[in-house]
Amino acid sequence: MSVETSMKATAILVDQGSYRPSEDEPFMNERQLKYFRQKLLIWKDDILRESGETLRHLQSETENHPDLADRASSETDRALELRTRDRQRKLISKIDDALRRIEDGSYGYCEETGEPIGLARLDARPIATLSLEAQERHERRERVHRDE
Repeated sequence: MSVETSMKATAILVDQGSYRPSEDEPFMNERQLKYFRQKLLIWKDDILRESGETLRHLQSETENHPDLADRASSETDRALELRTRDRQRKLISKIDDALRRIEDGSYGYCEETGEPIGLARLDARPIATLSLEAQERHERRERVHRDE
């Protein structure tokens, strides 16, 4: 990450530290939208930076381990890293979807009910698309279908 990018991310974090969305203000006002956009962009930048580091690490680790146990351990570590990066690739897609929802005005509202998603939930999981109640219903339905 360049020094300039790092400084921008730090400046954004400082700005975020001085503001927290509150139930006392209009839901998804301009300030809240800016807060969540910045939070999502920082998260995405962090994931992309980590992915780049993983790629460099995997490219540099071309060691041929003569010991079978070392080779197996190395392959297991490599597979785990690749699975983690695949999950993060999917997460980036969800972050991009959330950024699009911010732009189209649908961010922060439950896709199932249209009701506002709680600010605490969005702060903890800014890619959330369902309210807590709708998410719980969805998970209960999944469990029922999985058990059948």
